[in-house]
Amino acid sequence: MAHFAKPENALKRADELINVGQKQDALQALHDLITSKRYRAWQKPLEKIMFKYLDLCVDLKRGRFAKDGLIQYRIVCQQVNVSSLEEVIKHFLHLSTEKAEQARSQADALEEALDVDDLEADRKPEDLQLSIVSGEKGKDRSDRELVTPWFKFLWETYRTVLEILRNNSKLEALYAMTAHKAFQFCKQYKRTTEFRRLCEIIRNHLANLNKYRDQRDRPDLSAPESLQLYLDTRFDQLKVATELGLWQEAFRSVEDIYGLMCMVKKTPKSSLLMVYYSKLTEIFWISSSPMYHAYAWLKLFSLQKNFNKNLSQKDLQLIATSVVLAALSVPPFDRSQSASHMELEHEKERNLRMANLIGFNLEPKSEGRDMLSRSALLSELVSRGVLSCASQEVKDLFHVLEHEFHPLDLGSKIQPLLEKISKSGGKLSSAPSLPEVELSQYVPSLEKLATLRLLQQVSKIYQTIRIESLSQLVPFFEFSVVEKISVDAVKNNFVAMKVDHMKGVVIFGNLGIESDGLKDHLAIFAESLNKVRAMLFPVPSKASKLGGIVPNLADTVEKEHKRLLARKSIIEKRKEDQERQQLEMEREEEQKRLKLQRLTEEAEQKRLAAELLERRKQRILREIEEKELEEAQALLEDTEKRMKKGKKKTLLDGEKVTKKTVMEMALTEQLKERQEMEKKLQKLARTMDYLERAKREEAAPLIEAAYQRRLVEEREFYEREQQREVELSRERHESDLKEKNRLSRMLEFKETFQGEVTSRRQAEFDRIRTEREERISQIIRARKQERDIKRKQMYFLTIEEERTRKLHEEEEARKLEEAEKRKKAEAEHKAKMDEIAEKQRQRERELEEKAKKSREELLKGTDAPPARPAESAAAPPAVAPAASGAGKYVPRFKRQTSEASSPAAPTPAAESDRWGNRGPPPAADDHWGSNRGPSQKPDRWTSGRERAGPPPAEGGDRWVPGPRGSDRPSGGGDAWRSGEERRSPFGSSKPRPAQR
Repeated sequence: MAHFAKPENALKRADELINVGQKQDALQALHDLITSKRYRAWQKPLEKIMFKYLDLCVDLKRGRFAKDGLIQYRIVCQQVNVSSLEEVIKHFLHLSTEKAEQARSQADALEEALDVDDLEADRKPEDLQLSIVSGEKGKDRSDRELVTPWFKFLWETYRTVLEILRNNSKLEALYAMTAHKAFQFCKQYKRTTEFRRLCEIIRNHLANLNKYRDQRDRPDLSAPESLQLYLDTRFDQLKVATELGLWQEAFRSVEDIYGLMCMVKKTPKSSLLMVYYSKLTEIFWISSSPMYHAYAWLKLFSLQKNFNKNLSQKDLQLIATSVVLAALSVPPFDRSQSASHMELEHEKERNLRMANLIGFNLEPKSEGRDMLSRSALLSELVSRGVLSCASQEVKDLFHVLEHEFHPLDLGSKIQPLLEKISKSGGKLSSAPSLPEVELSQYVPSLEKLATLRLLQQVSKIYQTIRIESLSQLVPFFEFSVVEKISVDAVKNNFVAMKVDHMKGVVIFGNLGIESDGLKDHLAIFAESLNKVRAMLFPVPSKASKLGGIVPNLADTVEKEHKRLLARKSIIEKRKEDQERQQLEMEREEEQKRLKLQRLTEEAEQKRLAAELLERRKQRILREIEEKELEEAQALLEDTEKRMKKGKKKTLLDGEKVTKKTVMEMALTEQLKERQEMEKKLQKLARTMDYLERAKREEAAPLIEAAYQRRLVEEREFYEREQQREVELSRERHESDLKEKNRLSRMLEFKETFQGEVTSRRQAEFDRIRTEREERISQIIRARKQERDIKRKQMYFLTIEEERTRKLHEEEEARKLEEAEKRKKAEAEHKAKMDEIAEKQRQRERELEEKAKKSREELLKGTDAPPARPAESAAAPPAVAPAASGAGKYVPRFKRQTSEASSPAAPTPAAESDRWGNRGPPPAADDHWGSNRGPSQKPDRWTSGRERAGPPPAEGGDRWVPGPRGSDRPSGGGDAWRSGEERRSPFGSSKPRPAQR
């Protein structure tokens, strides 16, 4: 196997081998390159290599090489460049078709050249013997050898391309085109065997598409484009099958189309449906199924009437006539009456299958479906108006055959109508998809129907008729044909008749004359006996006679009635019990059956699973064996190609071919070939050495003489060329001097013109340069102004931002300072309040100690003088009742007397302020006139603390001021002035809130 650095090198090598006539080696070199794993990335040179490779495959008729190369190229460019694969396949098809056409054109007689039943079959032994025995090959055999191989290769090409393109969504159009070309090939050359194989191949491709749904590039049949391509392929298959006369394959194609529609759940276009039903009419007529044929015509009529807008009235009448005649051609009797049970089941399945195909139902349901019948078909023709669209002759024929009763002149009335019908028909101008309508094909069926109707009607008016008279009534057939028709009618219970040839008569009877009478003969015998008894013992008509014969009839009837009622109730109870027992038994049986069914299903599932595993194992083993066999076969073919023709060792038919055997044989043959080749090469090298030496010895003097002659010739040629070059140079110099002298006269004008042009261009340049400089200076000034403006704006923005930032910082600092001051003031205020509270508590403790001491002194009672304070202490309560009245006036002298009676006494300890706290009276030197004498009146603007005296319950009016001149501890001023003592004017220990 040769290795190439670039694919182009392989192409060049192949061209070189082709030029020297070694096409097989060139093909092998390209095959090695294509199948190599080094070139799995698509490149443009690979396409050219594939073109050359396929050219060689076609020239050498190597279909297997072509298939391998196309498969490898598909792997390379499937995901990168599918169009390249499409072009390569088109080129391959074009080459194969062209070669086949050339071979066909070279043959004189195409039909004789193609007289082969099977293109894939090998030549028969007798053909080989004939070709060996006969010395001169005849023209037929030469044509066969010339044309048949190319047609075999073309058929193999179609199969290869279809196999490569199968189930590929990116190459669906090319697949459909290839299938169409293959169909046309089979149609053109009447290849029926290949057409069957082609249909089977396409059918298998679709089955694999449905089976393996997880493929990478699987076509989607639900897409409209893919579905249309698949449908077009199937309809081409159907058309070609009908044209080739392969009606069984055509019916399978119809089933393929119906299965495809059921698969995608979509209805095709009306034009395709028309082709579908037109082909169905042909298939059913060929298969002698007149009922299905008539139903297909009915569907076709409905489609043409509803969807064909260009349908003319004449064509519509012709189609309606075909529908009515097809319906009348259906036999008027049911053939299933005399059939067995198995035949009936098969007939039922066949009817259901045909009904699905004709009705084109995508979801068939067998339950509740009306089977196809002649009566239903005729009623549908009338209800849909098909009969009204038919021609007048067909209408008359329909009425005569189905509704009228003319037993004696039925044949004479129908015969002219049938003659007119047989002459009508033709091609439909507005419906090209339909075949040519031939009404004459229905005439034999109609004649048979007319004969059956005539026999049926004659049997109703005659019991016996002569054969000659019956033959005269039936002008269509001889009596032998009528007898065959009557046998079929009697077999299907359409008419009851016997033919007596000895007497020359036909005897008509009742349909139940034999078989039906034997079925119910006992019932007939009982009815006859009953009639005899009624005749012998008639029933009396008068009640008096009956009463005389049967006495006490009413009582007897009443008793019998009661007995029957009782018996009826007993029977009903027994029936109910029996039904209940039956239900219980059925329920138990059903449970047993379900249990048995479940066990059976489980066993069946296990068996199926085991069978599936076994089948998988067998399939894997079979695939391995097939793969080994294929590899062995390939090695065997490769070995046979490399071996010499005279030394081929063919295996016997019964010999088992294995890979190991073939490899051993191949190695042995290769070793032998290598040894033989080495011997040949040694011998050839020795021979070539002798020849080359002799050749060189003889050629040496000749080469020397030729060299000397060549030297002389070259020297003479050089001298001639040198002399010619000198002469040419001298002539060119002289002509140049002449030209210079001629042009020297215009030198002054040239310089003048040049100066003018130069000065003008210089002035223009200076002007443009000045304008440009001015424009540039203006642009520079404008840009400088813009920069200054921007700089100032930036400066102002910077200053403003700085000022805003400073203001913000100052505001933040001020807020922080105020917060600190507030915290400091709060702390100082809290400290002062704590200090005042501490002093107040100290003072209260001192007052409590003083009060305690005073109480102790009062309680001792040792001497009189100390009793005055007790009196003075008891005096205020005496005043309290007087002052307890709200708003009562207290004289001033009394208040002074009470105050002066105990000048040194402290404030009573038992007196409390309005908040319940005890404390000393207010100081005498307060701010609101405590230095005034006793004769002064109280000020109305006295402090609220003074006016808020002790509550009335404590011994005094709330408006009476406290004692002013009493002794008090030297505190040094009022609490409102100093701010050190903040307590109640009535001695409350609770501090007052700070002044706002």
